[in-house]
Amino acid sequence: MTAGTALAKPHRFDENVLRNLGLVGVLVILVIVGIVTKPELYSDPAWVKNNIFVILQQASAIGVVTVGMTFVIIGGGIDLSVGAIIALAGVWSTTLATQSYGAVGMIFTALVVGIAVGLVNGVLIAYGKLVPFIATLAMLVAARGLAAQISGKQTQVSANDTINSIASTKVLGIPTLVWILAAVVVAGWVLLNRTTFGRRTVAVGGNPEAARLAGINVKRHTLLLYMLSGLCCGIAAIMLTSQATSAQAAMANLYELDAIAAAIIGGTLLSGGRGTIVGALFGVLVFSTITNLFAINNLASEVQNMVKGGIIVAAVLLQQFRYRSLTNLLRRRNDRDNP
Repeated sequence: MTAGTALAKPHRFDENVLRNLGLVGVLVILVIVGIVTKPELYSDPAWVKNNIFVILQQASAIGVVTVGMTFVIIGGGIDLSVGAIIALAGVWSTTLATQSYGAVGMIFTALVVGIAVGLVNGVLIAYGKLVPFIATLAMLVAARGLAAQISGKQTQVSANDTINSIASTKVLGIPTLVWILAAVVVAGWVLLNRTTFGRRTVAVGGNPEAARLAGINVKRHTLLLYMLSGLCCGIAAIMLTSQATSAQAAMANLYELDAIAAAIIGGTLLSGGRGTIVGALFGVLVFSTITNLFAINNLASEVQNMVKGGIIVAAVLLQQFRYRSLTNLLRRRNDRDNP
């Protein structure tokens, strides 16, 4: 291990910890804003407890999608089709034919559709050499169109009690949706930080050519990343279908924006090669808390979208500033060590 590598790892660890603490600070500030604007609500402990669960449930589906998106971005890609994949998986799993196979059939269909669409994205990008932005943008349009075709532009009601109860049941006093999010986050963290797959993801995103020369099958790995994103979309489709007890072609609108924003806010480098699952989760919680804060203050969703857009721009600018600062620091250190 070189001296530069030994110094880089503690720096990366400290930077991630500081960023996560900063996001915790943002959450605290948002809570304070809520207390100031709605003191009559926050003075009720029962309401506060219920509101925490509301925020976590709102964050559950987009949180699952963000885990998949984080892997894709770390691997040097982007996926603009996640919302459309959710809509297609949700609509396909709630057709009368699919529902006739029960809850298992509906879940299986949603997962398979998500993985299959992710597979198509991966093939187009890895083997067709399409730019991820273009490939997934085309899939966004195509998947929404197919979802509208399958549903006849109508809302499809879920008649399965098992699926519908997922959003309303609790385990050990905690909503099932929150447990699903926790399970996906833990699995994502282990996959990224404790497996060869995670190390290869960072390598492919950081320098694809170096990863290829190191023996990594970059094309296959890129394909797997988009399939993983599709799997997360399939899981999210079931979660959203349970919450609404229905599915439609317009569901999960702008989820790609929310997932990308949460990942970036959490420290995932948009150019690839760096990111954390924990940071992405905090990013999701920040946006969900903002949404909740706007709702209890009866503010328009248009204002919320403008705030989200501003946060995304600020986060990218901050990333660029940090990257340039770190690059300059390492260059000066290298010049000092190798005069």
